[in-house]
Amino acid sequence: MSEVRVRPATPEDASTIVRFIRGLAEFEHEPLSSVKVTEAEIVRDGFGATPRFESLIAELSGEPVGFALFFMNYSTWEGTAGIHIEDLFVLDEARGAGVGRALMASVAAIARERGSSRVELSVLDWNPARAFYERLGMSHQQEWLTYRVDGSGLDVLADEVGASEE
Repeated sequence: MSEVRVRPATPEDASTIVRFIRGLAEFEHEPLSSVKVTEAEIVRDGFGATPRFESLIAELSGEPVGFALFFMNYSTWEGTAGIHIEDLFVLDEARGAGVGRALMASVAAIARERGSSRVELSVLDWNPARAFYERLGMSHQQEWLTYRVDGSGLDVLADEVGASEE
């Protein structure tokens, strides 16, 4: 079995990152049309003047087989930064080879190196990877529910700023 190598992504990996994001969408039973990100946006937002995320690429035999895309967050209670993993994806043919574990260990090492107090991610309730995350020592935060506003709801809410001044 080949050894897993994890390395920081570079701008040249933008097409691979987009391909993995599309693979994740397929895995999550989402239409590919829901993935709107472009290679140019990956380069701009991951490697531009103000990076909004970081990414790691996992390789087997020199071929990219998975990635983790993450960004820093902040715990006001802990007074330290943390890491939120937005996406973690491993190609089907590479699952079971230790790729996911190597990616998670690499993110954990980055967190420790930066003095971060935690690593977080969100998992769909039906995803069999939940057992994998639990084996890594992660715990399901049952008392926390994710809320989101986007699209027209975001616009309606944002339009309230300044509306009372008119």
